[in-house]
Amino acid sequence: MLFTLTPFDWWTLHGLVTVLALLVYIITSHVARQRRQPAAAIAWVFFILLMPYVALPAYLSFGSRKRKRPGLHAVPHALAAPGDGHWVTRTLCALGQPAPATYRDLNLHADGRAAREALLAAIAQARHRIEIATFILKDDLLGTEVIDALCVQARAGVRVRLLLDGLGSLMAGRPRLQRFTDAGGELLLFVPPLHSPLKGRTNLRNHRKLVLADAGHPQARLWCGGRNLAAEYFEGQPGVPVWCDLSYDLRGALVQQASQLFEHDWAFAGGQAHPAALLPTEPGHTQAARAQWAASGPDQADDTVYALLLTAVYRARQSLSLVTPYFVPDPALLMALCLAARRGVVVDLLLPARSNHGLSDLARNRALRLLVQAGGRVWFCPGMLHAKLVIVDDELALAGSSNLDSRSLFLNYELMLAFQPGEAVQRFQAWFDEHRAQAQPHHPRPAGLVRDVLEGMLLWTGFEL
Repeated sequence: MLFTLTPFDWWTLHGLVTVLALLVYIITSHVARQRRQPAAAIAWVFFILLMPYVALPAYLSFGSRKRKRPGLHAVPHALAAPGDGHWVTRTLCALGQPAPATYRDLNLHADGRAAREALLAAIAQARHRIEIATFILKDDLLGTEVIDALCVQARAGVRVRLLLDGLGSLMAGRPRLQRFTDAGGELLLFVPPLHSPLKGRTNLRNHRKLVLADAGHPQARLWCGGRNLAAEYFEGQPGVPVWCDLSYDLRGALVQQASQLFEHDWAFAGGQAHPAALLPTEPGHTQAARAQWAASGPDQADDTVYALLLTAVYRARQSLSLVTPYFVPDPALLMALCLAARRGVVVDLLLPARSNHGLSDLARNRALRLLVQAGGRVWFCPGMLHAKLVIVDDELALAGSSNLDSRSLFLNYELMLAFQPGEAVQRFQAWFDEHRAQAQPHHPRPAGLVRDVLEGMLLWTGFEL
């Protein structure tokens, strides 16, 4: 006998599925202690109510944004009570970050050629070990040159480890790395999307970028910043224009702290259940140049970079200089920037006139209008600008991999370096001033009804993407 469902039965079944999906969302969010932005939580609820059959699989696939939510007892006491009185240090230590460490020989790369030369020099000069973490490694001229250099070192007996993001390696066209592993190099993919070890977290990406040469040895060197290992981030190649980006290299105790972070990520990507915890490094002489790591992502109890940014914006008294390729801030960060501009802080935001992500360019317009209305200044650079930099008065220069959008601030594994007051902050400010001088001021026009609705829909639907 054929069993048929009446319309009432279908609606009853649909209602049960919707209620079940909502219960799954509520219970898993509570058990996993997932703190979400209010807009993101509301968006998930509406998504489930409107399309439960699509929303529930999507939530189970990439709905979680934290690997764990440790309590305060998980923060080592040595990090939570530093002896330094600077507000940046106090903030980062309270967020579980290592104490400040000394550095020397800071080299800001003037352009892509200087960045390439510093990168290849760091690889060539290593005698014991090389560790590289990157989001993208392309099979192009730059990527081939880097892999060739790594193969030479691996054959010479240097331990070479390469950590690639699982999705980033697919987005760029996976490079041919068989020769790298044949030469003795070690390769790991971080959360491959097709066979992720993270249940419910396949949307989490490792966006950290660093190159370590001989960490733990006297001549250890760190190469870091916002550049992926592809031609457009350096000198380009035929048919590929050059992007403007920011990177730097240095030596000192900071390199050892970066090495500890790499070991942490390498252990996790390799499937170790309990990777080694990050440990503080001796800060050294207080008169030496110092900086402090700000690692953010699912492996951190807090949204470290976001919390530091909010603190910095509210503490700013004279100037805020910001550089990012994608500007889609959450309401709290946007309000902080607007309030800073209204109270007389000179807020300068440097962006590409057109980025490589058209949806991001559309989504940023509402925030840009509000910032300019509050008295902030927006500058558009010609060409693609991929640098990530925040300078607060003469107190802080924050440089690394994090963009000013929700994906970087709340989802990705990111890495920024907070430079304390001194020559380094002045040098980063000079870099900013040089590039702002080449930019044009942006004067946003009022949005019509259709554009305003489209922007709102994009901001709503892109809460997790």
